[in-house]
Amino acid sequence: MRDSLAAHGDDGYHVGHYDLELDYKVGPNRLAARAKISATAARPLTEIRLDLAGFKVGGLTVDGQRARFARRGTKLVVTPPRPLGEGDAFTVEVRYTGNPRPIGGHWGDIGWDELTDGALVASQPIGAPSWFPCNDRPGDKAAYRVTVTTSSAYTVLVTGEEVSRRSRASTTTWVFERREPTATYLMSVQIGRYVERDLPSGVRQRLAVPAGLAAAAGHDFGRQPEMMALFERRFGPYPFGEYVAVVTGDELDDPIEAQGMAIFGANHVDGRRGAERLLAHELAHQWFGNSLTVADWRHIWLNEGFATYAEWLWSEESGGPAAAELAGEAARRIDGLPGEVRIGDPGAAHLFDVRVYQRGALTLQALRERVGDETFFALLRSWAHEHRHGIVTTPEFVAHAERYAGAALGGFFAHWLENAA
Repeated sequence: MRDSLAAHGDDGYHVGHYDLELDYKVGPNRLAARAKISATAARPLTEIRLDLAGFKVGGLTVDGQRARFARRGTKLVVTPPRPLGEGDAFTVEVRYTGNPRPIGGHWGDIGWDELTDGALVASQPIGAPSWFPCNDRPGDKAAYRVTVTTSSAYTVLVTGEEVSRRSRASTTTWVFERREPTATYLMSVQIGRYVERDLPSGVRQRLAVPAGLAAAAGHDFGRQPEMMALFERRFGPYPFGEYVAVVTGDELDDPIEAQGMAIFGANHVDGRRGAERLLAHELAHQWFGNSLTVADWRHIWLNEGFATYAEWLWSEESGGPAAAELAGEAARRIDGLPGEVRIGDPGAAHLFDVRVYQRGALTLQALRERVGDETFFALLRSWAHEHRHGIVTTPEFVAHAERYAGAALGGFFAHWLENAA
């Protein structure tokens, strides 16, 4: 995609697995780490280009042999000991140290960020290189093993299943595995002084929150199990083993999605469910964005439009305005906004424009009205099922909708997605 997004990622290889070992000191915000990246060349390669920002690289090997490397901006360019042929498997191991900082861009600071007492990772869309070397493009999904060692005073939450935890002196080492294919921007680490509680649900759900916010958060997240039940009816089975909602002690501009996790700020908890629509939005991303991940950022409406529409579905379910009423309000709200945005390819500067969210949801409401509820929800469930843990594009969704509608819909989608809003 254009602008700063184009500099991230490399389609010359595919990563199958990341093994990350992180030793983090909260006070000085100091990270000493090792990354082992197992990949396969998609074409002949004389260099391997990884995304990594701001760290000192202390050592690097390819298939166990020392390899030359150079830094070019946020690229770590590695020269393997021998050229790689198409289909060759290879492993890059990088040892690096430094003070992790978010990466700046059109969307503010993205990536590893310090909290008042702890740290969080918010990587969408280009923040993953702020904490590990990677192939930072959404279409290159991989499995992960993440080991984090830090002070025992803190709780560590990583997107994945906790497989072990061991304490030694004043530190604790946590090990997590993320077996489902996962985009780099959806991997997250949360470090803070959290208390945890389970939410009663058929799907395991946990809430991690500072003790002082626990009572208010317990009320605000109290209907999340009902949201889960609704979305399983509308979208199909929840695609991961559990869902963890983290509330930081700091305020955040917006909630953050991660694979099997969402992160909220203290400002999203008021004891009155004032941010409940955001809970619905982030939960819906587990289907649309996380299990189904866009091949590249041109197709972001398939994430944000769907999650926004899920807010409207929750409103219908919970006694609020119907989706059709909310669609009318959204259309009036975005009508006449300055500038123009093409929803089907908004460009880096407009990636998170409100029109991508709202007009994306309006597209789904218009499709629902055109094909009827039975067909509409059947196509949503089959879309989520057929592409579970996969990569998706807008043309694939158009073809899928046409198959269920039994009619050509190219003109319909062109109107909603290609015409500037």
